[in-house]
Amino acid sequence: MNPILLTFILLITGMFGGLLSSMAGMASLVTYPVLIALGVPPVSADVTNTAAMIFTGVGAGLSSTKELRENRKLMVSVTAYAIIGGIIGALILAIAPAATFEKVVPFLIALAGGLMLWSARPAMTGITRGHTFTGWRLFIRNVMVFLVGVYIGYFGASAGVIMLAILSISLPVTFAVSNALKNVATFFTNIVSLVIYAFTTKVYWLMVIPMGLGMLAGGYLGPIVVRHVPQRLMRILIGFAAFGLAAYFFYTAYIQ
Repeated sequence: MNPILLTFILLITGMFGGLLSSMAGMASLVTYPVLIALGVPPVSADVTNTAAMIFTGVGAGLSSTKELRENRKLMVSVTAYAIIGGIIGALILAIAPAATFEKVVPFLIALAGGLMLWSARPAMTGITRGHTFTGWRLFIRNVMVFLVGVYIGYFGASAGVIMLAILSISLPVTFAVSNALKNVATFFTNIVSLVIYAFTTKVYWLMVIPMGLGMLAGGYLGPIVVRHVPQRLMRILIGFAAFGLAAYFFYTAYIQ
């Protein structure tokens, strides 16, 4: 393919992917299929996408300073558990390729869609601040965040929407804050995972650069959009979009 055309495709794909990622954690809806269509092997497409996603984290972080500054303790806690999980997941990938795990992915994403719709109930969207999780509820939340971190390091496709669904139902904060925390946690987990990938898996670095630049722009715009869209509507849209994404991965894993 013509290098200029390829660069343009990756740039536009990255911009849409970054926008979807920073809003809903669903970059794989566009980025993963495009990389596969361009001839990148599945595992390399996964890790190349992870590398480009780091740019989304930079853009989204710069655009979410208000939400993050007001919730620093939550940010540190969520990010720490996700990073630990990411290290373990990336190490597992180096030993056992993720091909068989693709069979499970559609069901995880569908579960995330269900959780997101659950969090869209009026009783849930009315919660902002006023209580914090303690005891066994805090333990379960931390375990779930850790497991999503493992998933990010091991496979990663649409991990953001799973993380967002968990945070949306387990944190007494607004959707915009949950989204900002998700962006930061996945950003640092992707960095740690990428360090391990660089020594264990082939990353298509020349594709990372244009796609990453697009993701930087899209990642910056996403949180701005989230602030201006009613949070219940966002949760409902993301929930149904997750079901569509789950159907796509089900098709690629079981039918194609």
